[in-house]
Amino acid sequence: MKRILVVDDEPHLRLLYEIELAHAGYSILTAANARECLEYIRTTPIDLVILDLRMPGMDGVEVLQTIIAHHRGLPVIIHTAFSSYRENYLTWGAVAYVVKSPDLEQLLATVDRVLHPRSSHSQTARIPGPSVPRPQERSEHATPTP
Repeated sequence: MKRILVVDDEPHLRLLYEIELAHAGYSILTAANARECLEYIRTTPIDLVILDLRMPGMDGVEVLQTIIAHHRGLPVIIHTAFSSYRENYLTWGAVAYVVKSPDLEQLLATVDRVLHPRSSHSQTARIPGPSVPRPQERSEHATPTP
């Protein structure tokens, strides 16, 4: 089971995310601040961090930079109410940026995409056009065209 660390200073949001992500089949840890987040990452195997940016003390951008510097390869989804941070190049080290919404569908879809990437074959769009049978599917009585 994939383990997700949710970092947000608002207790009701941590609880909501914990419930919804656990319902989706993930093991959830929560942290109320940067110190708790970094301690979990240092001591516990984590598969993904969902990180708020505006927190008292060390903000999420600083936490993200620490994760990038010391835990390279640990994916981080920035989940914040402020879309303006998307333009901050310091946030570009995250694998995704999701603006908070009452509907958690986008967050859940992003978590699924990050933790369960599909093979490149299943993500390739099929180009519409006439169907051409593969050689093994052609009738043995078909006349070859010149």
